[in-house]
Amino acid sequence: MKPKLTINFVTSNKNKVKEIKQILEPEIQVNPVLIAYPEMRSDNPEEIARQSAEMLANKLRKNVVVEDSGLFIKALNDFPGTCSAYIHKKIGLNGIIKLMDGIKDRDCTYKSAVAYCEPKKKPISFLGEEKGKIAEGVRGDFGFGHDPIFIPERSGKTYGETKAYAKLKKFRRRAVLKLRDCLLNKLNQKFKY
Repeated sequence: MKPKLTINFVTSNKNKVKEIKQILEPEIQVNPVLIAYPEMRSDNPEEIARQSAEMLANKLRKNVVVEDSGLFIKALNDFPGTCSAYIHKKIGLNGIIKLMDGIKDRDCTYKSAVAYCEPKKKPISFLGEEKGKIAEGVRGDFGFGHDPIFIPERSGKTYGETKAYAKLKKFRRRAVLKLRDCLLNKLNQKFKY
């Protein structure tokens, strides 16, 4: 029997842990490491995720997975982008809705980058994206982050209005599934009989 793979998912967001576990387990065991860490500033979530993963793998001396995501609003020149968590804390969802007041083009993209790194090695990263629109107001109590203002393509509801949001969200799932396939392929190559 082939050994099971365990990853150390470093985050300070328990909601992300829940989502990642739903996607990866039982195939890959997720060990949450709930700590905050400094992030570089970049408009590219993959660059942020790779640098954070490499820094944390060397600091913690074990394999790590990190995730960086953001909401990129077309009419606001991709703001808040990779600064989404910071902007969410400062002006909240209502602040973003206010910034969008009177703007007809409400197109946006939710992006998620996950990166994996082992100590003293180079990180690998994967990007997942999902297109949608910004709602006219905050709608729903489900989900977290920008879920109550993000309406995915081919839907009339925000993720905040959708009880099964975690199973329906595509942007993070797409990135994590790419990581899963890479890690399982690596494990299968290592333990071929």
